[in-house]
Amino acid sequence: MRMDLADLRLFLAVVEAGSITAGAVRANLALASTSERLRTMETDAGVALLARHPRGVTTTEAGEALAHHARLMLRQQSLLREELQEFASGARGTLHLYANTGALTTFLPGRLAPWMAARPRLHVDLKERTSVEIVRAVRGGQAEAGIVSNAVDAGALHLQPVADDPLLLIVPPAHHLTGRGSASFTDVLGDTFVALADGNALQEHIEDNARALGRVLTPRIRMKTFEGVCEMVGHGIGVGIVPRSITRQQRRRHGFHAIVLDEDWARRRLSLCFARWPDLSRSMQSLLLHLGGHAPDD
Repeated sequence: MRMDLADLRLFLAVVEAGSITAGAVRANLALASTSERLRTMETDAGVALLARHPRGVTTTEAGEALAHHARLMLRQQSLLREELQEFASGARGTLHLYANTGALTTFLPGRLAPWMAARPRLHVDLKERTSVEIVRAVRGGQAEAGIVSNAVDAGALHLQPVADDPLLLIVPPAHHLTGRGSASFTDVLGDTFVALADGNALQEHIEDNARALGRVLTPRIRMKTFEGVCEMVGHGIGVGIVPRSITRQQRRRHGFHAIVLDEDWARRRLSLCFARWPDLSRSMQSLLLHLGGHAPDD
C-alpha cells in the first residue's frame, strides 16, 4: 500500500464526520479530490474501506482496522514530533560537560541542580578532569564545554571567568605561619612540601613559579588528589597549595590551617571553556548562560 500520513488524516476526517462531504470540509479539500483519494486508498488496499449510504458512510471491518491503526500511527507521529522538538529546544538529550575538581566539588552542585530540576528529561554526562585535559577534550570535540582554571593555556578556545577560586597555602596546626592572614610564596619555599602528582597542571603551575624565584620544589610526597594533600598536611607531613574551594571542603575533616597566598599567580578564577558559541547545542548554551557565561561578540 502507498498510503501516507496525509491519506490517513483524510480517512479519519471522513470516518469521524460520517460523510465524505463533511470529511472533505474538515480536511479542507474539494469533494471530488477527496472521493478520488478514498477510491485510490481502497484500490491500493484491495478491499472496501467504507460502506457508502444515502446519508453518509460507515467503516467496513477493514476500514475499522485501518482507522484504528491510523490513529495509532498519527499519535506516534505526534509524539515523535514533540520529542524532536524537545531535542531541538534543548529540553531533552545528553550534555557532555567536563569540570576540574574545584568546579566539580563546590561551584557546580548548587548551580547545576536548579537548572536540571527545570529540565527533567535532560541528562548531563559530567566528568572530572584536570584543566589541561578539559581543554584538550573541548578542542578535540569530546566535550562541548568545560570549567577550568583561567591559568590554563586554552589557545584559541574561549575562556569566560565565572567564579573566584584562588590558591591558598595550607599548613599543619603547629606551623609557624598558623594564625597569619596571608603569606608570600617565599615564606614557605624552604619548607617541606606535600605536592600533587607529576604532570598535574596545577602542580606544574606552582613549580614553575618556584623556578621563577630561583628555587626547585622537592616534595616529600606527591598525592594524586587534593584530599590526599589535605590529609597529609593535616598530619604535619608538610605544607601544600590547593584551591580555596578544596580548603572549604576539607578543612574541618583534616584540621589544617588555610592562609591567603599573596601572589598574583595564585589569584585563579574558574572559567567556562568552549570553542564556537554557535556550534554549541541550545541546551549547552542555556547551561553556560545559567552559569554566568555569555555569547562572545566574535
